[in-house]
Amino acid sequence: MSTSKDLAALQKLREERQARMQAGLARRYRSDALFRWAGLGAVSFSVLVLVFLLVSMASSGWAGFHRSEIRMTVPIHGHIQLDPARLAQPDPLGALEVAGLPALVNSAAVQAFGPGGDALISEDAWRDVGRMLVADPSQLLSAEMAVSLPASDDIANARRGGGDAALQKTAADLARKDVLVSAFDTGFLVRTDATNPQSVGIWGALKGSMMTMFITLVLAFPVGVLSALYLEEYAARNRWTDIIEISINNLAAVPSIIFGLLGLAVFLAAFPNARSAPLIGGMTLALMTMPVIVISGRNAIKAVPPSIRDAALAMGASPVQVVFHHVLPLALPGILTGTIIGMARALGETAPLLMIGMRAFVASPPSDFTSPATVLPVQIFLWSDEIDRGFIERTSAAIVVLLIFLLLMNGVAIYLRNRFEKRW
Repeated sequence: MSTSKDLAALQKLREERQARMQAGLARRYRSDALFRWAGLGAVSFSVLVLVFLLVSMASSGWAGFHRSEIRMTVPIHGHIQLDPARLAQPDPLGALEVAGLPALVNSAAVQAFGPGGDALISEDAWRDVGRMLVADPSQLLSAEMAVSLPASDDIANARRGGGDAALQKTAADLARKDVLVSAFDTGFLVRTDATNPQSVGIWGALKGSMMTMFITLVLAFPVGVLSALYLEEYAARNRWTDIIEISINNLAAVPSIIFGLLGLAVFLAAFPNARSAPLIGGMTLALMTMPVIVISGRNAIKAVPPSIRDAALAMGASPVQVVFHHVLPLALPGILTGTIIGMARALGETAPLLMIGMRAFVASPPSDFTSPATVLPVQIFLWSDEIDRGFIERTSAAIVVLLIFLLLMNGVAIYLRNRFEKRW
């Protein structure tokens, strides 16, 4: 009798244990499913935010790549007394200005639109006509030219709904007659900064960014890689090495404005005539980028299996050959990953460059590494502070250019990383 009771109790105990196990498995399955859905939700949310950012930037930036233009004709033959061969010589626009092209364009606007017609076009509209004549000197012999010239700031603002009612009515009438149009501004990428949104361009800031990033890469990459190699392969493990490692880790987290103050105090003191130059900007950003490259480089070097070093030494390679022929090539993809992160951060920095004076109005692109220049983030910052709505649209277009430049720079770095990647 007791045996049957014991068997029943044991069976009940087994069933309870099995029920608890099933309940535990069900909880774990629910947790796994919840984690998968949470991960999928996080990824989906990130993708949606990225898509929203790209779509909003593209839609806003598309308007920034356009400008308001006035379609009209300008009489040429008999009004410009200039040998077409002169346009092939230096300063052709200066020769056209002396020949009376600005006054001719203004009088053509008055003749086309009546008194005050010259106020409908930009003050520098004659330069667009001049560039057309320089591109095709044979047009000096034509009776007239059909041109599409940049509208004045007032009429462009009225076309967007700003300004007074009279200007808005004038802009509406011109638009209805297909005289005032919105045209893709091909010169936005080749012009430099200006005082009105109709004439601004991004080339000066884009060239300044390229030159600054070149200086940053040339200084930060070799110094950072060599520092990582020394600390990981050659440096003795002592208190001084620990202090250096802690200092490098702390430098990677220092606010960027501190590096700007360092550049202001050290680099500008050493090169006082290079204020706001790509050389100073590149040196300042190199200080900020170097710790990131050192940290990522050390981690990449640590990831190389010790067997690689042992095999190279066993084959008779010297310690230097082991490092530069075997360890460094295998660690290079990881080093390039850190370089991508550091350079991307440097490209978007504004604060340290403001400290060294790269916020000046630069009307011409830098000719060398010591010429005054600005960079894309600073140019975006300056335009965003303008009241004119046209500058807001140009700011969005400049952001699109910055994103494209960043993608191209990272694309090249990722290609190089994959090119040198080796598996073991």
